[in-house]
Amino acid sequence: MSSSFFIKSKGNPKATKKGKDTSAVKRKADGDASGKNKIRAKKSSKYNEEISSDSEVESPALPKKRQAKEEIEFEETPQEKKLRLAKLYLDQLKEEEERKAEDESFETDHIAGRLQEEVLEQKGKLQRLIAKDLMPPDVSEIRVLRGHKLPITCLAVTPDDRCIFSAAKDCSIIKWDIESGKKLHTIHGGRKGTEDRHVGHTAHILCMSLSSDGKYLATGDMNKLIMIWEAETCKHLYKFTGHKGPVSGLSFRKGTHDLYSASHDRSVKVWNVDENAYVETLFGHQDAITGLDSLSRERCVTAGGRDGTVRVWKIAEESQLVFHGHEGSIDCVQLINEEHMITGADDGSVSLWSVNKKKPLSTVKQAHGCHGDAGMEQPHWVASVAALQNSDTVASGSHNSQVNVWKCGQNFRRLELLFSVPVSGFINSLKFSSSGQFLVAGVGQEHRLGRWWRLKEAKNGIYIIPLKRKPSNAEEDKHPE
Repeated sequence: MSSSFFIKSKGNPKATKKGKDTSAVKRKADGDASGKNKIRAKKSSKYNEEISSDSEVESPALPKKRQAKEEIEFEETPQEKKLRLAKLYLDQLKEEEERKAEDESFETDHIAGRLQEEVLEQKGKLQRLIAKDLMPPDVSEIRVLRGHKLPITCLAVTPDDRCIFSAAKDCSIIKWDIESGKKLHTIHGGRKGTEDRHVGHTAHILCMSLSSDGKYLATGDMNKLIMIWEAETCKHLYKFTGHKGPVSGLSFRKGTHDLYSASHDRSVKVWNVDENAYVETLFGHQDAITGLDSLSRERCVTAGGRDGTVRVWKIAEESQLVFHGHEGSIDCVQLINEEHMITGADDGSVSLWSVNKKKPLSTVKQAHGCHGDAGMEQPHWVASVAALQNSDTVASGSHNSQVNVWKCGQNFRRLELLFSVPVSGFINSLKFSSSGQFLVAGVGQEHRLGRWWRLKEAKNGIYIIPLKRKPSNAEEDKHPE
């Protein structure tokens, strides 16, 4: 383009009023003079002025590279732009889908792992190997909650590990906040003969159980009564009658509101708490039942005291399996998983059992040592046992001022003492928290079932024992048998 062209074009105003043929630019560049005159007659003044202004501000002689760049920029048609944006959008979608697929894959693996765990748990073959990481706690770290006037007889820890329920021979029930150690609710006991007007127990409470969803609390006493409470508010809901002897064992079936109860009348009863209804009674023990436990299967286990048997009750089939092993009265029983359990007896022994074998898999005699004069030694009675569910860790309590924490060997074939925790008094109840972070002991000056001895130096209280673990980067070991 030459500047002379624009000067001549301005000098011919008539020529600028007609035409918009841009092809004239090319013909002008070739030097065709007659073509110039015709094109000038067709150019509009406005269009001409714009070109003139741009050309004068920006030098008409543009570098070749810049010209090429501008041509590339302006060569993209609307259709090409749409195509480019569509491809970009598809790439973004593809990335998002890949990321989503990775997340879903992770979630699927996680769910599959949980399902596999549940299947192993149902089969009784899930065993978390945590005992090897446990360390003895410092005595200064053990907390004591005091509120009951008489020996504590039973305990329950809420599923979320935030609260403890305790009951005692003073007929009272206390709900505690674990973190602060404060009382949240107290259900006072009544005097004998005030049963008609008193809301609560008027006799020694021997056992209690919390439903797995934390909704209901059940308590049983020496007066043959079972009371049902709303766990959150401690409001009294129902009273179950029917046993002909003291109620010594209670357990909610996991995941349901079915309640199993055991009594000194040698029977096991089944109740439906939702319906406030009695279901059935099972017989078989030859002596007073001293303990009961259950998990998610429709079955429960009981300790038969002086009849020397442990029984597994298959509720649906209305049948029972009978196990023999201890030499004395079997006073406590706890399920470790659906297939294995631990028991303690007044012969001082602690035994591990499988529901598939009639004899114990392992027995530790004199698990808490002996007492008495030389030649007249008697073993310390095992008053309570506890199991951290689906793990290899169990505990036992007596009145030798110690709580023993044990490791179950592979396939539950042996018991190894991990450490002992000093706690003075009768350990009448033991419970692990759901998380396995602490162990709770209900302690009294007397045995929960009688007044054979009295340890004056002991204090009636609840001991919260922290279970410290060795630092480890790996997750909790989960070992199917």
